[in-house]
Amino acid sequence: MQKGMEVIEWIHSLLPFGIKPGLKRMEWMLKRLGNPEQKMKVVHIGGTNGKGSTVSFMRHVLEKADYNVGTFTSPYIERFEERISLNGQPIDEHSLVESANKIRPLVEELAQTELGSPTEFEVITTIAFDYFAHVAKPDIVLLEVGLGGRLDSTNVITPLLSVITSIGFDHMHILGETLGEIAFEKAGIIKRNTPIVSGIAQKEAQEIIMETAKEKQAPYFQLREHFEESLVDIDRHVQSFTYTSDRHAFENVTIQMPGPHQRENASVAICALELLIEKYGFIISAEAIREGLKATTWIGRFEKLNEHPLVVIDGAHNQEGMESLAKTLILHYPKKTFRFLLAATKEKDMGKLLKPFEGMDASFTFTSFDFFRAASSQVLFDQAAVEVKRYEDQWEKALAEEVQALKDEEMLVVAGSLYFISAIREEWRKNYMK
Repeated sequence: MQKGMEVIEWIHSLLPFGIKPGLKRMEWMLKRLGNPEQKMKVVHIGGTNGKGSTVSFMRHVLEKADYNVGTFTSPYIERFEERISLNGQPIDEHSLVESANKIRPLVEELAQTELGSPTEFEVITTIAFDYFAHVAKPDIVLLEVGLGGRLDSTNVITPLLSVITSIGFDHMHILGETLGEIAFEKAGIIKRNTPIVSGIAQKEAQEIIMETAKEKQAPYFQLREHFEESLVDIDRHVQSFTYTSDRHAFENVTIQMPGPHQRENASVAICALELLIEKYGFIISAEAIREGLKATTWIGRFEKLNEHPLVVIDGAHNQEGMESLAKTLILHYPKKTFRFLLAATKEKDMGKLLKPFEGMDASFTFTSFDFFRAASSQVLFDQAAVEVKRYEDQWEKALAEEVQALKDEEMLVVAGSLYFISAIREEWRKNYMK
C-alpha cells in the first residue's frame, strides 16, 4: 500500500458497523501495537450534539496556551484526513500510509479469528492512536466518541477527564428508544475516579449520569448546577456571555459561533479546561481562554458561505440540532425570512425534525444526495407538516434554484446530514465562489 488514497479506499471497504459489538477487537489490535492508547493524555468527549464544537473550543484555547493538540473527530467535512489532526492540520499522507501498513496485517489476521474483521471506525481509531502515540506525540489528545459511548471503539482509553455535551434522540436504532437508554450508553465513558463534565439539559438523563458518576466515584460537574453561562450581548456576528463556576468567573467572554447551544458548549469547554488546570497542572491563562474561544470556528456548523445573498450551512440532523438551529435563527436574524434546503438519511422523520419551524415565515425545499442511506426528496416532502414546501431530487439543481430565488430580506439555510453539508460545501467552492 503506497498512497493515501489507496489507504482510504481500503478503510472504506471495511464494515461500517461491527457485527459483534464490543471492545475485544480494539483490545486485540492495540495489544499487538504495544498499547498506544496508554501513551497519550486524553480528554474523552461524547454526546449527541456539540462534541465537535466543544473539541474546537478546547483546541483553540490549548493552542493559545502553547500546547500541541491532537484531535480525533467525525465525520469529516472536506477530506478524510481531517478526522486525525494535530493543531488543526490533518494527518500527512506519509504518516497515514505508515500507520495503515502497520495495522493492515493485524486486520487481516483478526478477520480469520472468531472475533471477525474490525470495522471501518475501529481501524480509523487504531490508526489515530498509533499516530498520536508514536509519531505526532501531542501534549494532549481531544478524542471524540464515534457513536454512543459504552461500546464505542474509543472507549478503551483511560482519560484525564470525560465530557458529555448533550443527550438527544439520534441513532436510536442502535442506542435505544428512550432518553434513559441513550444516557446509559453515553454514561459508559465515565471512568473510576475520573472527572465528568456534563452539558446535558434533561433531568432524567442528568440523573443517570450523576448515578454513574457516584458509583464510579467520579467527580461530577453539571451545567446549570456547578457552572453556568448568562448572555450579555448578541448581534449577527458575535455573542458575549459571562461564565461562572464554583471556582472562577469570566465576564464578557466573546464567541463567534452563534446560538445559545454554542454558549453552553463553550461553558462546558471552560469547565473542562479549569479541571485540566486544577487537577493536572496545565498552564492556561485567562487571556488564552478568552482569545481561544473568540477564535473558534467549526466548519459545517452554522457556517456562512455567502453574505450577499446570505447563505448559511448547518449540520443540524436530529431533533435537538434542529431546535438549536431554530433558536439561533430567531436570536441572530430576527428580521429575516428563511428559505430552507434540506436533505436527511432514511431513519429521520421530517415531521418531528421540523416542529421548531412550524409557524415560521419560511419555505422548505427537500432534496436527496449521493449516499447509501439518503432518503428520497419526496419521502421528506410527504413527512413535513409545513405549509410552503416543494421537492427536487437533484440537489445541485435545488441549490441553484434556491440561490437564484433569494431576495434581499431572505436568507438560505442549508441543513441536514453532515454528508450532505460536505457535498454542498464542495459544490459552493467549485461553482459559486467569485
